[in-house]
Amino acid sequence: MSKTEYEEEFQPKTRVGMMVKEGIITSIEEIFQQSLRIMEPEIVDILLPGLEEEVIDINLVQKQTDAGEKNRFKATVAVGNNNGYLGISEAKAAEIGPAIRKAIISAKMNIIPIRRGCGSWECGCGDVHSLPFKVRGKSGSVEIKLIPAPRGVGIVASDVARIILRLAGITDVWSWSRGHTKTTVNFAYATFDALRKTYETMHPKDWVRS
Repeated sequence: MSKTEYEEEFQPKTRVGMMVKEGIITSIEEIFQQSLRIMEPEIVDILLPGLEEEVIDINLVQKQTDAGEKNRFKATVAVGNNNGYLGISEAKAAEIGPAIRKAIISAKMNIIPIRRGCGSWECGCGDVHSLPFKVRGKSGSVEIKLIPAPRGVGIVASDVARIILRLAGITDVWSWSRGHTKTTVNFAYATFDALRKTYETMHPKDWVRS
């Protein structure tokens, strides 16, 4: 199905969806600049085509009910365009397939912009291959610090963090972590939290002379 056909089939239920459908909003940047909320995954499909999806973790969750044990699968999925946009979420379902699909939909609606740059004093190329400054993230007992690295270093991090950083479009970075880092989900969310702070922190480029 082409992008045009997909847009024609999309029946928006929210104001933002209608603005995308009508062509009033033509880029994902406009949504974040206006502090709008994404409540339909089709919005992301239209404005960010070609998103890559990665299953981070799948767990079997058991719940005790009056009828006995109820088993469900919990899937954690990350989505990104490898170019500054990233989302992560988790969902539960009776089967693995539906759990993954629900997590993908939720991750698309949780997508955020990631600020990239060249914050390493050893490089100074001015490209967006790394981070503009150090950031820290935390989830549960896991804490991670991401440090800008010069071009060519690569992603010096664990497998879980490497997936998250690659989906965000980061190619060179050092990392430091502590806590129960073997907890895959917490490690993924800690990395996501650190990347979220790239836009929560004021950068010299944001200074505007009044």
